[in-house]
Amino acid sequence: MSIKVTILGNASAKPTAHAHPSSQVVNINEQLFLVDAGEGVQRQMARLGISPLKLRAVFLSHLHGDHLYGLFPLLSTLGLYGRRTPLQIYAPRPFGEMLEGFLRLCEQNLPYEPQWIEVDTTKHQIIFENDTTQIWSIPLRHRVPTAGYLFRQKEPALNVKKFAIERYALSVAQIVAAKRGEDITLDSGEVLENRLLTYRPYPAIAYAYCSDTNYSARVATLCRGVEMLYHEATYAAAERKIAKERGHSATTDAAKVAEKANAGRLLIGHFSSRYKDLEPLLKEAREIFPATEIAEEGKTYLIEDARQAE
Repeated sequence: MSIKVTILGNASAKPTAHAHPSSQVVNINEQLFLVDAGEGVQRQMARLGISPLKLRAVFLSHLHGDHLYGLFPLLSTLGLYGRRTPLQIYAPRPFGEMLEGFLRLCEQNLPYEPQWIEVDTTKHQIIFENDTTQIWSIPLRHRVPTAGYLFRQKEPALNVKKFAIERYALSVAQIVAAKRGEDITLDSGEVLENRLLTYRPYPAIAYAYCSDTNYSARVATLCRGVEMLYHEATYAAAERKIAKERGHSATTDAAKVAEKANAGRLLIGHFSSRYKDLEPLLKEAREIFPATEIAEEGKTYLIEDARQAE
């Protein structure tokens, strides 16, 4: 199994002719989650062939415009497309006031219900869970309440090895017990350790999204071991002081978080419009964390247990 991340936008606040503000779609087992919704998000989805009707939920990191202004047009369009199922929107307070105003003043008759779920940006906790997936909030350090998101596949149930079933003539009851993680006692009295009988069909993998934030050692701890980390790198290392003052990170900050987290790969994004060439930013990050890539607009990144991109 894998997680796919499609970058819809990788820029920060100021508009540019060639980049869109922050937004991406995370695909976990064909469950689509929109993460941040900068201006133009629905056009980017259309351009990349991603149906907004398939969105399971939306996650907003904070309420600055470059992470939010594309959401309300998308909500209107979903009504035109005939969505009927509720759409959950996870966001910090006071997003509920913004949504209420939008529905009252602009869209009183949507055929579905946008549902706001408040995210407590001070806590690291599970905010979404189903049979296959957990999504955790990650407290970030920005000028306003901000949360990152940790997307984690649940560990799959144990399977029993076919050769073990045949070799030991395991009964249905013994197979069921082995799948529960139990050791098996044969009629002869021999005890078979569960680890010799079972295996996981695939490893659980994780992806972390962290934008916008100052450098945070706590973030690195909370993201420890993820196969891929997206971390903002708004500024070059030479402007680290400016980054800190504005609640952002430099390339070296992002790389240090990935290194401390022992991440498999690092994606950097949320670039300031001052940088026309992103290669120097990539080079700076790679000097600390070699497995760094630019979060390239329109590109889909495949995250696997082997920590290799497609």
